[in-house]
Amino acid sequence: MKKFTSNLGIISIVLFLSFNLSVYSQKTVFPGKHWDKATDILSMGYSPEKLEKAREYSETIKTSAVVIVENGVIVDEWGEVDRKFRTHSMRKSFLSEMYGQYVLNGTIDLDKTMKEIGIDDVPPLSDVENQATIRDCLKARSGIYHDALYESQGMKDRKPPRHTEKPGTHWYYNNWDFNAAGTIFEKYTGKKIFEALKASIADPIGMESYEVEDGEYVTGEESIHAAYPFIITAHDCARFGLLMLNKGNWDGKQIIAKEWVEESTRYHSDATLYASDGYGYMWWVSRKYNKFPHLPNVDVPEGTYSARGAGGHYIMVIPEYNMVVVHRVDTFIRGNSVSADEFGTLLNLILEARNN
Repeated sequence: MKKFTSNLGIISIVLFLSFNLSVYSQKTVFPGKHWDKATDILSMGYSPEKLEKAREYSETIKTSAVVIVENGVIVDEWGEVDRKFRTHSMRKSFLSEMYGQYVLNGTIDLDKTMKEIGIDDVPPLSDVENQATIRDCLKARSGIYHDALYESQGMKDRKPPRHTEKPGTHWYYNNWDFNAAGTIFEKYTGKKIFEALKASIADPIGMESYEVEDGEYVTGEESIHAAYPFIITAHDCARFGLLMLNKGNWDGKQIIAKEWVEESTRYHSDATLYASDGYGYMWWVSRKYNKFPHLPNVDVPEGTYSARGAGGHYIMVIPEYNMVVVHRVDTFIRGNSVSADEFGTLLNLILEARNN
């Protein structure tokens, strides 16, 4: 009986230690000046051989950098992870999160219309277009199909004719909405976008390289509302992804309100027009059983969301796996691009390595 009791005690201790080690291994680590990197990916459940296959595949396409983060630790990375590449449309997801504190403190009322806040363009908006709200712009549902800056030819080709849709009734990935959202942010906060990004996000989470000078306003004849792209490293994109993964909390400090992170990355629209599943407030959002997947060639859990930029730039946030994957392409070189199909294939290889 004593031997049985002794063995039972040993078993209890082993189970207790195993449980606590498991809990510890799932605890998120926040990077300090530099990222922590895994020394034993096998213990994290990753197959080195399968990750090598992912790396080898990326070398057959135009990938420039990949960073894979789980529990706040870099599992693997390759390429030019500390080189600043263009954000393209990933800029929109950053702006979405910068809106949060100003919406929640009442500085910005998302239900105010373009007419009420004095936002117009040249040529001017119609009476119907003037009824679009700030919220419609964040959702890409304004129905304002005015010419816009920084649009790809594909965006122009998909754009509905002007005055064909009422505000709030139709989703279309619309640069007029996104650029006007930048104008509105600056109008109501009194802050320039690139300065606000540094003060409200980059500095609090310790981005290693981002500077105000990395941003550039794109202006032109199409519209009075400028685009606001910037350059950023894969490592700093991963910090932003980790901040989002932890619902705006960075090592105990709430940088972005949890309720705003949840609202902005929640499914609000079907993104069928762009052969994707869902859209939030300037984030692409996974939605199971929609007509299209989040990305071709890979299955991601519902609740996954992503920032995306032309040419194959991605910040993938996968809460179910406590995971962030960043993918960059050297789009300074004209014609360099990684398609959604190619990135989906690469992400699938990474996830297969995770499942060991």
